[in-house]
This record gives sequence, C-alpha cells and structure tokens, in this order.
Amino acid sequence: MQDVFITGSGSFLPGAPVDNGEMESRIGLLGEQSRRLKALTLRQNGIRQRHYAVDNAGNPLFTNAQMAARAVEAACDAARRDPVQLQYLACGTTQADLLVPGIASAVHGELGCSPMEISSHQSVCGSSMMAIKSAWLNVRAGQHRIAAASGSEFSSRWFQPGFYRAIDFSSMSTGEAMQYEFLRWTLSDGAGALVMEAEPDPQRPSLKVDWIEQKSFADRFPTCMYAGARGNHPEDSRPWGHYGSPGAAFEQGAMVLRQDFDLLDQMFPVWMGYFLEVLDKHQLSPRDIHYFLPHYSARSLGERMKTLLTRAAAMIPEERWRNHQQDVGNVGSASIFLLIDRLLREEKLASGDRILCFVPESGRCLASFMCLTAV
Repeated sequence: MQDVFITGSGSFLPGAPVDNGEMESRIGLLGEQSRRLKALTLRQNGIRQRHYAVDNAGNPLFTNAQMAARAVEAACDAARRDPVQLQYLACGTTQADLLVPGIASAVHGELGCSPMEISSHQSVCGSSMMAIKSAWLNVRAGQHRIAAASGSEFSSRWFQPGFYRAIDFSSMSTGEAMQYEFLRWTLSDGAGALVMEAEPDPQRPSLKVDWIEQKSFADRFPTCMYAGARGNHPEDSRPWGHYGSPGAAFEQGAMVLRQDFDLLDQMFPVWMGYFLEVLDKHQLSPRDIHYFLPHYSARSLGERMKTLLTRAAAMIPEERWRNHQQDVGNVGSASIFLLIDRLLREEKLASGDRILCFVPESGRCLASFMCLTAV
C-alpha cells in the first residue's frame, strides 16, 4: 500500500449568493405555514446565504453533473493537472440527474476527457466520503496514480411547489409540516471535488490521507431523511416504483423529501459513540487535532454536538472548528469538499497539522471520519 495525498481541491457554487429574503423567489411557498416555518428553520440552521442552480422562474441553470464537472476541473487546476490525466473518478450525490445510469457516467461525459474507471455513490451527505474513500483506496492499492472524487447536489429542483401538489398542508400541525419545510429552507446547490495522487505536490501544501472510517447503523433505524415513500412506518414505506406508475406514486405523496426529527434526535448519541470509538481505535486525542471540519445540517445541531462531546470529555477546542455553512448553505454531499477547499485556500497550514473531517448522515444513520495530515 502506498501513501495518498490530496493535491488539489475545487468548488463550484452556482450563481450569486441568495440571501434569506430572496429564497422565496427561487423555491416558492407551500402554504400559509411556509413563512413562519422558514423563519423558524433559519433561526435553527443559522444560514445567511446559499446558492441555487435555478433562476427566479424555477428554470434549471445547470445539471447536477455539470456542477460536479466544474468542481473537478477546478480541483485539477489547483493540482496543476489536466482532467485528461485522471485515471479514476468517484462521484457522490443524493440524487443524480437521471435514474439510470449513475452520476459518475454523467460527470465523466461532461468532463469529456479520456476513458477511465469510474464509480457512482448514491446516499445523502455520506456519499461524499464513500466517493473519497473509493478514490483513496484505488490510489493506495496502486490501481491508479491520479484520481478525483466529487460530491454534488441539486436540491432546489426538488423544492419547487409543484413537487408538493399531492400534500395537504392545510390540516397539518406545525411538527408535521416541518418535516417538509425544514429541508426546503436548509438545503441548497453546488459541488466540490478533490484530486488525489501517490505523491504530494512539492510546490504547495498537500494533505496526506491517514485513514478513513465509515459505519452504517441502518440495522438500528428506519429511514429518517428520505424520498420515494409516503412514510417510514411499515404501512407507508412501499417504494415509489411499486405504485404501478410514477404518477400514482406522486399522487400518493411518495415523491417528496422528508425528515423525521424524532429519529434524528436519537442518532446523536450513536454518532458520538462512534466518534469516541474512532478516536480510541487510532489513539487520536482531541488536543492533537489542529482543525476539525464537521458537517452538520443546522447550527443548532452543531451546538448539540459540542454539548455531547464536552460531556464525553472529547471536545475539540472550539477555536479549531471550521464550518462555513452560514455563508455557502448546506450543500449535502458537497459540503465536506467545500470545507477542505476553503481550508486549503484560506488557512496557513503547517507541516504536521492534523485535520479531522466528520460527516454524519441522517438518511438511515451512518457516520464517516477522515484524518488528514498537512505535508
């Protein structure tokens, strides 16, 4: 096995930033409750601006794959590589542009570079680390010398009011409506990418990938953040493809994105328990971590994370946390790429600095960690 280094990073955020006041012009309102729940959600998530790949009329400006390809090109520029030099491409997303084939085929097509091996990873936020680990292992095993990994999201197209026509919000409680509204006022669009190689860049800081750990706890939880079923109880969990037609699934309300907040609350102790397990496995002390890059869907959830880590005597000093979600939005699987890209562009990394990345996913409960060392 050979060492693997991140030699370039790139981001693509579509269009100008959209502030909180302008959000409604891009994703509209679902009902009388929308503005009230928008205000409540924004207080919780703390996001001040984000980017959308739709215009004011709801027209798409890019595809998911186009945004991912732009991020891969930016990462190649940073690594001083041409995309034609890539030998492996791993792409993660929550929902690709097409049901078939996978996102990596579409991104490779957009790049238009030479034939190469690819892999597609579909989950939620955790698909980012799945793609990164795939690229890392391929270089580490000597299968390829240069690989790229990307994460990309086009959430706003799911949030257009037409997707919710089959849902009756008029009789819902605030809690019931929030399972739809929270995600609409939290998630946004964009892409990020990394280039990985078997040698560091001698001209600028590179990040050695020390290890990547990922574990699913789906054996303990039903679906928590999901689309494609009416609900997550057994009587409502029939997959959308079992309705006889896509139209029938839509009319039954099976095609919208939902979040179960009771389940989300139950996942925090599981994620923190795994965090402690990973620290112990790698004999990594919180005080040895120079930069902590956690992805979380809302500022309030980040505060809860800090409380649990403090109680477990595993709190990483707060001044070492880096999360710029308030400025770029929650971009799901792209978020950890954006955090690493900003770290490389804005921080004066010293050789030996340790960076810990953390990506929890509420889809059906999983968590990922990646440890990096600046070289």
